[in-house]
Amino acid sequence: MKTGSKYCRLFESLQSREEDELTLSFAEIEAILEAPLPPSARETRGWWSNRGGGSIQAMAWMEAGYHAVGLDLERKQVTFRKPIRRYGVRRVGDIVLWTGDMIKGLRAHMNMMQSEFAAELGVRQQTVSEWERGTYEPRRAMSKLLTMVAEDAGFHYGEENQD
Repeated sequence: MKTGSKYCRLFESLQSREEDELTLSFAEIEAILEAPLPPSARETRGWWSNRGGGSIQAMAWMEAGYHAVGLDLERKQVTFRKPIRRYGVRRVGDIVLWTGDMIKGLRAHMNMMQSEFAAELGVRQQTVSEWERGTYEPRRAMSKLLTMVAEDAGFHYGEENQD
């Protein structure tokens, strides 16, 4: 996070936190920023989405190790949570069976939106969405590709359980 950025103070505040999850009111965030939030932060969910490219506010909390996971526009508060760092990995032989949480974690690790991640893998954005929601699981060939992408990106997914 660039020093002097409008959201640098938020980055620094979150980076110094030890909690895995915390809820801040808009007023608390404004106190940290020493500036008001824009109207779009108070009115739209999209402002709080965890997108890496082009969103300096999302970069602030994501680079500090958090994702915005809950937004209550009525109460004017947002919940930040550190992403899961360890996954219960299942394998069949040498193939990792990728779950929705693992795919979402890899995508977040790579700071990509679903559409960018889909393009990287050569699939549709809807496919990535369906994997992340658990509607479908990747087939074995795609699981091999996901494992290679994860290794190239330095994504560590934790303990392994044999099937």
